[in-house]
Amino acid sequence: MKEISLNGTLRTDLGKKASREIRKQDLVPCVIYGVEKDEKGLPVAKSFTVTNKELAKLLYTPNVYIVNLNLDGKPVKAILKALQTDFVTDRPLHVDFYQITEDKPVVIEIPIKLNGLAEGVKAGGKLSASVRKLKVKALYTNFPDTLDIDVTKLALGKSIKVEELQFENLEIVTPKEVVVCGVRMTRAARSASDAAEAASEDGAAE
Repeated sequence: MKEISLNGTLRTDLGKKASREIRKQDLVPCVIYGVEKDEKGLPVAKSFTVTNKELAKLLYTPNVYIVNLNLDGKPVKAILKALQTDFVTDRPLHVDFYQITEDKPVVIEIPIKLNGLAEGVKAGGKLSASVRKLKVKALYTNFPDTLDIDVTKLALGKSIKVEELQFENLEIVTPKEVVVCGVRMTRAARSASDAAEAASEDGAAE
């Protein structure tokens, strides 16, 4: 999977008021959790800030990245876990990151990629994806950039569900009954089919 580097600055001034002041400086409040635990075994979150310019490299792209965070000189590998945006401007208000290690599986959403020319498309149908990403669980070292799905044998009116898919070294977490993609009949194809059927019936009647 592709990797991206972000520079963050640790912060101790917490709370809503402090976060508002941080945003005025074109910074985004963030937290990271995952590996460190307190005496009760609960995750310990570290708060930090990242500039909007830096964060844009991660947010405004269809790609999913492993994030190499530099927190005041300390390197940390992470994935984007949650994003809160402004309802009006769509600007990021808060970002949650999850620290990852080579020995602990994590859950992440990875984009799907439909490969091949479906039989149903050859027959006049239209291929469409019902989801853009699938949720999978694996070691981060096994994450691909995309989940490649072969649609070559997909017939007109048929679909592919999650339960039909398998990927090496990945466990699919998305529910099995979810439809991933399908080939539906277009109006033009339906009209052509109806016309052909009507002609056939007329010929039989004669």
